[in-house]
Amino acid sequence: MGNVVRNADARRLGWLAAATVVLGALIGAGAGLLTLLLYGVEHVMLGYVEGSGLPGPFGVPAVRRAISVTVGLTIAGVIWYLLRTKTTKVPSVKKAVGGARMPVWQTVLHVVLQIFIVGTGASIGREVAPRELGAMLAQRFCDLFHIDGEHGIDRRMVVAVAAGAGLGGVYNAPLAGMFFAVEILLADVTLEKVAFGLGMSSVAAFTAALVKGHHTFYDITAMQPGSTPSLMLFALLCGAAAGVAGALFRKGSSWAESHKPTGKGILWQMPLAGLLTGLVAVFVPQVMGNGRAAAQLGFSTFVLDVASASGATQSGTSAAASPWTLLANGGAGVGATSAGAGAGSWLDALGLGFAPNAGTTLPLSHAGLIVGVLLLTFVAKAVITLMTIRSGASGGVLQPGIALGSTLGAMLGILWMFIFPADTVTACALIGAAALLAASQQAPLMAMCLVMELTEAPITFFVPVGLAVAVSALVSKWVLGRLK
Repeated sequence: MGNVVRNADARRLGWLAAATVVLGALIGAGAGLLTLLLYGVEHVMLGYVEGSGLPGPFGVPAVRRAISVTVGLTIAGVIWYLLRTKTTKVPSVKKAVGGARMPVWQTVLHVVLQIFIVGTGASIGREVAPRELGAMLAQRFCDLFHIDGEHGIDRRMVVAVAAGAGLGGVYNAPLAGMFFAVEILLADVTLEKVAFGLGMSSVAAFTAALVKGHHTFYDITAMQPGSTPSLMLFALLCGAAAGVAGALFRKGSSWAESHKPTGKGILWQMPLAGLLTGLVAVFVPQVMGNGRAAAQLGFSTFVLDVASASGATQSGTSAAASPWTLLANGGAGVGATSAGAGAGSWLDALGLGFAPNAGTTLPLSHAGLIVGVLLLTFVAKAVITLMTIRSGASGGVLQPGIALGSTLGAMLGILWMFIFPADTVTACALIGAAALLAASQQAPLMAMCLVMELTEAPITFFVPVGLAVAVSALVSKWVLGRLK
């Protein structure tokens, strides 16, 4: 009897190892290819490719921005209408984990459409696409090898872990991928699930990096070298504010999702959403895309007046790639004179100076204007994202949530610096990003790890970030309970 049990355990371990390596590699390759597809769409439709040197379409002419996102959502609207009314519907990842069947070509087309609209400038996250691809591949893997409890392996666990690996692969964030699977999809944290999830997400992240390359998603180099006692106090206050804002964003996104058009309404609502996004992007280009540009605006808010008190510095490279610099210079790059992006040097009009080869100077005396730009970005990103979802588009809200949290944290950080100049706005934006994401997703572990992995933040900042995430999770749960 003992030999039978040991053989069964060995067989089970072998299947788990095979799924970790095979599925992890396939999902990672898929995530890498989806990233390259995004870059390709951006290059064709907008004439740029996002990266550490250019986090958003700041240098793209305003007319091209408006045309790109309008055309993108129009094309996607037609295809989604046909996909949703004329063929088998693609279930959500949660439903797939529960056993709903994900059709192959419909899922692939659904995934590609999500990447396509983000590449054209639609304000929605792209992280759902690799998760859906991972879930579909996991179902086929289980079919091929007859995994359905046969070897003591829960099919539900395999599909959930594979979906998390999609997230881990596309963002090189294995911890976040694992926690997405066990904290959100399975809601069951066990040693086996954690090990299985972390293993597959790590393989996926490694493979994806081979395909698309590796780079830090967000630049937070303008941050002080270490945490401070006052930053812990900020974490408490920011966590509470982000908890309220995150709960409202979660409520809004749930409403938008439940009110999507189910018929021909998508044929006019998605083009309209694209047109409105393009019109807003004429003046607020950072509203476009999955949220990288808006989030980087918060992370790059560097106030030179008080930098010596915190010990923070901003390199010339970071200053040149800062959205503040790109906005002030019309997106044409440091040292350029043309405002060819269409929005013009409107930051200069607000009194925020631009110094060639040095980046944009954000003086503390103009704190009100800086907060105003951040507030405009926060409101525009939230409204346009919810409108995009409501129009019928499919996609995620993780990156938009980070963008909202970063700009919220930066706004509060500007005010905080008047009292505690040793705390940088970048550190405040980091805390806000994790806290609001945790509140909007009701997943504190996933949110904290995703933000820390995307920014490659020093490990010492896990302490204030963790405190803010804990507070935001509790506050948001209370707020959501009151809103029911």
